[in-house]
Amino acid sequence: MRIETDIKLDFKDVLIRPKRSTLPSRKNVDISREFDFRWSKKRFFGVPIVAANMDGVGTMEMAEAFVEEGHGLTVALHKHYAPEAQIDFLRKHGGSPVWYSIGIADEDVRKLDAVLDSPLQKEGTGIDKLCIDVANGYSEQFVEFVKRTRDRVPEMTIMAGNVVTGEMVEELILAGADVVKVGIGPGSVCTTRKMTGVGYPQLSAIIECADAAHGLGGLVCSDGGCVVPGDLAKAFGAGADFVMLGGMLAGHDQGGGQVIEEDGERCVQFYGMSSATAMDKHAGGVAEYRASEGKTVPVPYRGDVTGTVREILGGIRSACTYIGARRLKELSKRTTFVRVTEQLNNVFGKDRTSA
Repeated sequence: MRIETDIKLDFKDVLIRPKRSTLPSRKNVDISREFDFRWSKKRFFGVPIVAANMDGVGTMEMAEAFVEEGHGLTVALHKHYAPEAQIDFLRKHGGSPVWYSIGIADEDVRKLDAVLDSPLQKEGTGIDKLCIDVANGYSEQFVEFVKRTRDRVPEMTIMAGNVVTGEMVEELILAGADVVKVGIGPGSVCTTRKMTGVGYPQLSAIIECADAAHGLGGLVCSDGGCVVPGDLAKAFGAGADFVMLGGMLAGHDQGGGQVIEEDGERCVQFYGMSSATAMDKHAGGVAEYRASEGKTVPVPYRGDVTGTVREILGGIRSACTYIGARRLKELSKRTTFVRVTEQLNNVFGKDRTSA
């Protein structure tokens, strides 16, 4: 046993210090990014925000809404679409708006096989981005799966995770991942930290993992913990290349969830993909050897996602103007974090929305 005494920080523990700026308006800020992926050699251009591969968020309808908006946001489709549905979507929109999500079970491999064997793939209009997603990215089995997948699809961009430490980021990048997904336990409907005692404060995880990834020509995607637009600014300021959102995009028409009445308010059920709700729906219940590591909560019904996306993007643009960053790429170079945990807790208690 050992104890690390270095201070580790979450989004709530810091604010971004303002700096002198020559930007006359938010509209002068370019929040798109351009990346060349290390292994696939493909190029990304767009706003590097990804809808999480969760029920109610990572849907084809969400991807279609993002395409209509034209900002270049992408969606990590949830894992439970049938291959036929995936192929139909690709036939209409191609692969650029989405990351095709799989786990490492045999059934996931069979579904991937079906999509890769489709004529669309042979024509070059199939999937070009793959998200290999497990709760615990520290297993040798997972690393070997990433290696085998890279060997099989050398031309495909691969995002893999989740991990929270630099050495594992390096291992996954060297195994073939272009982007490593960072985050264990920070999500709004994730209970891993409570159920297992395992996790890592998200802001510090981004800083450390981005440093490790960028040294090898890889990228990181911050996954979880963002509850307000300012959290995305902090994630990008900490060095995240992509940010994945779950709860912030839940409750919208494009999520497909049933709108219910609760205490006189219109709500939509939102749940973690390791929750009992998700496992009852997709796996026939919680297996006897494990426990649920997610919860089910009602979120306010928010209508069309377009307004939320514009609010998020507006918040990021505004953050850039406060520190003089003309492009999103400059945000991390111009960010200075100020620790505020004690002061904010004294004034606002635990309600972050008051801040």
